[in-house]
Amino acid sequence: MPKTKEMPNLSLTGYNDIFASTIKTTHTEPSLTNHLLTDNSERVVEIPLSELHPPDFHPFQVNDDAEMDRLAKNIKQNGVREPGLVRPRKNDNGNPDGYELLCGNRRKRACEIAELPTMPVIIRDLDDDSAAIAMVDSNLEQREKLLLSEKAWAYRVKLEALNHQGVKSDTPGQLSVDILCEQTGESKNQIFRLVRLTELIVALIDKVDTKQLSFNPAVELSYLSQTEQTAVASAMAHYDIKPSLSQAQRLKKMKQTGKLTVELIDTILSETKKPPKGEPKGSMRFRKFFPPDYSQKQMDAVITSLLKDWQKNRSNQQTPVMK
Repeated sequence: MPKTKEMPNLSLTGYNDIFASTIKTTHTEPSLTNHLLTDNSERVVEIPLSELHPPDFHPFQVNDDAEMDRLAKNIKQNGVREPGLVRPRKNDNGNPDGYELLCGNRRKRACEIAELPTMPVIIRDLDDDSAAIAMVDSNLEQREKLLLSEKAWAYRVKLEALNHQGVKSDTPGQLSVDILCEQTGESKNQIFRLVRLTELIVALIDKVDTKQLSFNPAVELSYLSQTEQTAVASAMAHYDIKPSLSQAQRLKKMKQTGKLTVELIDTILSETKKPPKGEPKGSMRFRKFFPPDYSQKQMDAVITSLLKDWQKNRSNQQTPVMK
């Protein structure tokens, strides 16, 4: 069992709480030595951009878009108003190798565009779990817009870090997810559903971000294997469709019963293909009367057979009896 520790105050409360420092003196020397203080005080230092490296895993995207252009222009004119957060980095040989930029990767990119040589940062000596928590909290607090994939991975990273730390709150029996609920305002169920998105393959989670796949169906599809999810992505591209919640639930149920195949995935998702304008949807309205693994062809065959019997019976009823 991991030893219980007291969690640093890294809740989503504000910039000053996350980057509290007792000394706020700008240090402009580019040397990488003597930046990390030996006492408990911290200070803002200017570090060359070439020495700032993104974390090995960073769930938050850095895009060269219109917002980045505005940020770069603002930084070029006014400088970086809020320092980033870094921790010392070492190479495979254990030697100093610059800094890991936990918070401020968008600002670093903006500095590059603005052609600035350095960026102000706070250096903090953090272990892996504390670094992950700091990275997630600072980005969640500062970023106004987050993709669902970014939020999903952020929640997963923080939950795993809290669990690994063995962090306990002041409330007896409170779990790490309860701590995250308090900090984010999300319900426990919503957090778990968001984290499920991290089980999606890249092709599907990208479609969630671009609104080509709705959130609720995406959660259901996350229970499929990677091979099955790949088949879903292929069918979506082939038929140019967006799976419905009922279809995703059918796929999940068939997965759980061991009946799901790549062929069935294609058959079920082909039902969503939109008919040409003016063409009726045919038997789609009767889906609820059939087993979930029935294909469109099977449903059509049953319906056609029933209609033929009905037509035959009706014809016999209308044929006059010869006396």
